[in-house]
Amino acid sequence: MKTHTPSPQGKQAAGLLGGFRAIYRPDVKVARFLSALGFSGIAYGLYRGVQDNYLAEIVHINAFERGIVEFFREIPGLLVVFILAWMYRISESRIFKIGAAIMTAGLVGLLCGGTGKFAVIFFMVIFSAGEHIIIPVRTTISLDLAQKNQGGASLGITSALSQAGHIAGFVLVTASFFVFSRLGFDRKDTVQFKAVFAAAAALMAGGTLTALAIKESALRVRRRRFYFARKFVKYYMLEVFYGARKQIFLTFAPYVLILRYGADTSVIAMLLAVCALFSAILSPFMGRLIDRLGYKFIMVTDTLVLILVCLLYGFAHRIFPQNIAYIVVCVNYVLDAIISLASMASNVYVQDISASQEEITATLSTGISVNHVISILIALLGGLIWDLVGIEVLFSLSAFLGLLNTLYAATITPRAVKTEGPGTPRG
Repeated sequence: MKTHTPSPQGKQAAGLLGGFRAIYRPDVKVARFLSALGFSGIAYGLYRGVQDNYLAEIVHINAFERGIVEFFREIPGLLVVFILAWMYRISESRIFKIGAAIMTAGLVGLLCGGTGKFAVIFFMVIFSAGEHIIIPVRTTISLDLAQKNQGGASLGITSALSQAGHIAGFVLVTASFFVFSRLGFDRKDTVQFKAVFAAAAALMAGGTLTALAIKESALRVRRRRFYFARKFVKYYMLEVFYGARKQIFLTFAPYVLILRYGADTSVIAMLLAVCALFSAILSPFMGRLIDRLGYKFIMVTDTLVLILVCLLYGFAHRIFPQNIAYIVVCVNYVLDAIISLASMASNVYVQDISASQEEITATLSTGISVNHVISILIALLGGLIWDLVGIEVLFSLSAFLGLLNTLYAATITPRAVKTEGPGTPRG
């Protein structure tokens, strides 16, 4: 009797399938959830790839006004804890679907609306509202689908998939602007930006439709109303530090490249693609590293690298010639994206001290709002600081916040023995 020998490709596929089975619970189907993340990831990549150049070159937002734009764009993040508290009777999967639909509406508005500052900011806020609604429930769903002691690995796969979508979106932006330039379009022509918004809206709509196919019974998580507990105070404080330094990079790092070094849309999109590529490759590794070394170790060490990144952002143009400084800041941009992966550690920390999945989502949503209290203030103050005293002071402030983050993370005491795995309610 002839014995069938699996091909190398078959063995590889079986290995990948076995790896997924080792991470996710056998009683759930993750394909639709992961597919929706893929669609939305590409759509976000397209949107994010043109956002800063669109604001600077089409809407004519200067550095000070960029802080004001970010103030309004981050308001949904501040309010998300109240929004989710209002939706406390709705399951996580349904909230995920609502958030995806709102993101689609924002992209359609950017496509169909004009280039006036009010209209653009309004639809950016709509898109941001959907995005911030999704963030905490996406994390909770990922943790809930995981088997015991595989929470970090599940978050790593979720992050890697989203980053893969971002890469595709960023590369498409770079390619499309290259084609438009070959066709004779100026880099500041509105048509090419609108074409990208159209593609993003179509893909986000596809993600929403895929999310709608997720069965409610496939996800067991239900949430409680507004929640604030003393045991999470250190997590809330870490979110304050993280929100402040994150906002400086998110808002002003691309503007440093655009306004000081003249980076066009293709360059920004390609840098974002490189960042997303590294994130996609390293996210599962970071998730396993958190599971292996512990969240405290990761929290403490990542911001030590951040301090150097901050100082290079602020002083590269004073240390190096202009062309070298441009390269240094571009490398810095990528390095910043890599170290930001360590933010997953705080989610695992919350899971470790939570009593249930309900408590995880409630805490993460509260954390997002705490994060954004400082974020919106930094957005406003950052533009003012840049305008009055320069980027040196702005990024020095970010380095100082990173140092405080490290010192505060060092005060965390991890659970001595972890007898239960991620996703298991603790009595």
